[in-house]
Amino acid sequence: MKPPPFEVADIIRAHGNSFVEKSRVWLTWLHLRVLFAIEHCRTAAMGGHLDRCGQCGHEAISFNSCRSRHCPKCQTNARDKWLAGRKQELLPVNYVHVVFTIPHELSWLALQNKKVVYDLLFRASAATLMEIAADPKHLGAEIGFLSVLHTWGQTLQQNPHS
Repeated sequence: MKPPPFEVADIIRAHGNSFVEKSRVWLTWLHLRVLFAIEHCRTAAMGGHLDRCGQCGHEAISFNSCRSRHCPKCQTNARDKWLAGRKQELLPVNYVHVVFTIPHELSWLALQNKKVVYDLLFRASAATLMEIAADPKHLGAEIGFLSVLHTWGQTLQQNPHS
């Protein structure tokens, strides 16, 4: 398989410092730790080990991974295994994907008041789903659902939605 032309780590190395400087107001040490981990994943900065083939004796250095759950290099296999396991658990029923989005004009509010705004988003979306589903004009039933917070849109702009 051909490697991608660039990786998330390349973007962080090229633009991470300016991003951190511009975003200092809301970045936490957890954000910084994730950026550091992704930037240094599978580089000499993380240390490494020597792999040796038991048959031919060929040796190669392998750098250690960061093992961050946010790192695309580290979590691709784990994610794929997790998804395969969840697929086995699905019931043979129809599933519907519904998105509730906070207006872009309020994104700054979500950044400054994460717990309050995201709690309101989850409560409002849950109440809406239950009310609409219970209405006999729509489904007339009690439903089960899973809500997931997505805070970045496809253009990597802050776009909170569940």
